[in-house]
Amino acid sequence: MTLIRVAHSPDSDDAFMFFALAKELIDTGDLRFEHVLSDIESLNREAFEGTYEVTAVSIHAYAHLDDRYALLGSGASMGDGYGPVLVAREAVGLDELREMKVAIPGRLTSASLALKMWNPALQTVTLPFDEIMPAVTSGEVDAGVVIHEGQLTWQDEGFHKIVDLGVWWAEETDGLPLPLGGNVIRRDLGEVMCSRVAALLKQSIEYSLDNREEALDYALDYGRGLDRAKADRFVGMYVNDLTVDYGERGKQAMGAFLDRAFGERLIPKVPRLDFL
Repeated sequence: MTLIRVAHSPDSDDAFMFFALAKELIDTGDLRFEHVLSDIESLNREAFEGTYEVTAVSIHAYAHLDDRYALLGSGASMGDGYGPVLVAREAVGLDELREMKVAIPGRLTSASLALKMWNPALQTVTLPFDEIMPAVTSGEVDAGVVIHEGQLTWQDEGFHKIVDLGVWWAEETDGLPLPLGGNVIRRDLGEVMCSRVAALLKQSIEYSLDNREEALDYALDYGRGLDRAKADRFVGMYVNDLTVDYGERGKQAMGAFLDRAFGERLIPKVPRLDFL
């Protein structure tokens, strides 16, 4: 029996994606999968150490990790006309942003990279993603980038939108989705093992999409207060055809995002994109 640790975020879309593996609903042969749950910035940091065989990482972080990890062809989180949202307590003019302190959910997150592309002059501070809205409310920061379920709840909590980075990116790229996260696998597992694991992860995603209500029941436990309708909407945003396979459109989006980041000297190189 070979143990494969799969590290991912404790949110509803990742839970939905890995439902079949977590509940042993598909045949994995002599492979045993153990799930490790952690916030995305912590997963980014752990990936620098090669801690887990398979892990979710930010596409931003992957620019530093391609020597150790290969990008899997399934498991992408892409904002297709939506994405992380920069919010404030009240309406803010773009000229006011230069004087404001903006919270980001981790230096290596794709949200922070997209924000830097949108406005490189912003003064940013890093906070855990679930502390950003409270920090904006309390006045600890003037504005903040919300990710995960916060993308659906910021209006309910009375915030004002400054920019939806997914909308901005689509406008910049003639409608391409914004690459946010992906699944990667450690290269030292070898080509045969990497291919086996890649196929099983894809099968898990397809199982959930084919058995949506059953998988959604499981994902609700990770919805951080979302009701079923909002959880279903959130899962649909980030587990879809682009998650099963990047396809040509997804691959084009990845290239555009990383090429632009490199061109603006925000990442050290354009990483290898394996799409295993």
